[in-house]
Amino acid sequence: MIIISGNDYLKFVTEQVVTYIDMPPDERKKRKTKQKDTQGMYVNRWFGVLPFVFKIFFRKEQ
Repeated sequence: MIIISGNDYLKFVTEQVVTYIDMPPDERKKRKTKQKDTQGMYVNRWFGVLPFVFKIFFRKEQ
């Protein structure tokens, strides 16, 4: 386990926020959709097919 001091952690978070804000809006959208796509894989891996079935079921009703 890596222990980071408060100042180092604050510096890291600040750098991440600044790089995200400086990113063009279309790049942020691509990044967000990429994260959503990979998130679906992990939901199925951790909880089985049941969440996928509910997702499909509720999409068809709308």
